[in-house]
Amino acid sequence: MPAPGSLRTEAFINTFSLEVSAKAMPALRAEADRIPRGTTISIPYLASEDDDARLAAARTVRALGFEPMPHLSARRIGSRVALERFLERAASEAGVEQCLVIAGDLATPAGPFADSISIIEAGLLERSGIKVVGVGGHPEGHPVMSSDDRWQALEGKCRAIETRGMAPVIITQFAFDADIVLTWLAVLRARGVNVPVLVGVPGPASITRLMRYAAMCGVGASASMLARYGVSIGRLLGTAGPEIFVDRLVQGLTDAHGLVSPHLFPFGGIAPSLDWMEQYRRRASGAGR
Repeated sequence: MPAPGSLRTEAFINTFSLEVSAKAMPALRAEADRIPRGTTISIPYLASEDDDARLAAARTVRALGFEPMPHLSARRIGSRVALERFLERAASEAGVEQCLVIAGDLATPAGPFADSISIIEAGLLERSGIKVVGVGGHPEGHPVMSSDDRWQALEGKCRAIETRGMAPVIITQFAFDADIVLTWLAVLRARGVNVPVLVGVPGPASITRLMRYAAMCGVGASASMLARYGVSIGRLLGTAGPEIFVDRLVQGLTDAHGLVSPHLFPFGGIAPSLDWMEQYRRRASGAGR
């Protein structure tokens, strides 16, 4: 009989979501048979891709048997009409019922939406048939928000989503230190926020690529934090996978942490990320025998 720890590991690793950009849809199509049907595929909002590309990606995701979750970048949306048109097309063309709302990286909004709560409160999501709304979580902090402001904003967004008859889910930025994530989850639950959490997990990639993405996304990547992840600054030409991070995270999770699953960022490619998932799953199954 598998040990309780291995059961928890298998349950954790077998329920995952995946972040795939519009330009990576050919790679997703090539690996689709390795991904369980119904898996949520999160489609990031990249400035280099337009709405047509994002909608084409959502259609591909749906055609492959997965659940598309396009991102809505508030400050990059030019008008209420543009958002309404995108949501209508997403629903009619790809059956989209989930989305992730983020503020976006523009200093000055391009239109009427200054932050993610302004999209939630616009009334367009539920009117377009959206049932699940993702919001961002930042276990390692936020570059421009204090801790108190960050918690208040997260709690307010979850309440607003529920008030409008939709289900909130929190998707965290990827991280390198599992203990920081566990502490953040404990505080989240202590504050009475009991919605599902998808913890960002970096897929296997070169160390230089991981550090580049960390710098782009404002993720902490100090030498001590990377060492806890299993990366030595002295060997930047190597590659690293998240097994140490996932091991520590799963070992630390308890029922008190609520519903938690991994959200995989395939920085090194979709195929290597799925290879890692399969190897980790086999290791977890073998450990329980």
